[in-house]
Amino acid sequence: MLPFREEYGGRVKIIIHPLVQEILTVLRNKDTPPEVFRTKLSEIGTYLGYEVLRTFDVEEVLIETPLSKAKGVKIKDLDRVVIVNVLRAAIPLVEGLLKVFPKARIGIVSARRVEKGIAAPDYVFDIEMNYIKLPNDLNDTVTIVADPMFATGCTMLRVLEEVYKRGKPRRCILITVISTRLAIERVLSKYPVEVFTAAIDEKLDERGYIVPGLGDAGDRALGVS
Repeated sequence: MLPFREEYGGRVKIIIHPLVQEILTVLRNKDTPPEVFRTKLSEIGTYLGYEVLRTFDVEEVLIETPLSKAKGVKIKDLDRVVIVNVLRAAIPLVEGLLKVFPKARIGIVSARRVEKGIAAPDYVFDIEMNYIKLPNDLNDTVTIVADPMFATGCTMLRVLEEVYKRGKPRRCILITVISTRLAIERVLSKYPVEVFTAAIDEKLDERGYIVPGLGDAGDRALGVS
């Protein structure tokens, strides 16, 4: 059995590997302390990164062992990876991704939705961006945008707007821990992206938080609200 389930014509992969799902269970638990939450968020970033890497092309190479020649493989495009860290919740997630993509260049975006108490029925939020530092040329890159909670899609749309101002990535991949169909469909309708996530939860509450979700990932990872 594959460690993921594909939806939306293969553009969305839900990682159902038992280890990923066990880590997700710890992250969901309200009694998980911040230091454990951070560690597990980093771990799930690593495992989601492995599943992304599974989709990279490889080429055959010939090398010399101490005894003879041997065939091996080289993973293509590892030197083209850019990881976009959506502050603040994605900090531990990106830490885990860098274990898989150590050569990646890092972009940083500070983005948050402007809370207005009860969300509008259509869950459309204004997005405040205080800091944007991305590579100037993202053409022909594999750009990975990391944000744990993919709730309404408003933040991601704003981040992707900045990404596509800087070129057309060869692949643009969103790595999230929990997503909703609303967010997925909003973003897929506007951008040619792929989504790798550990779960799709079906509901948003009146504030636009994912239910059951895991709460505010930034607050829980950093121990501050």
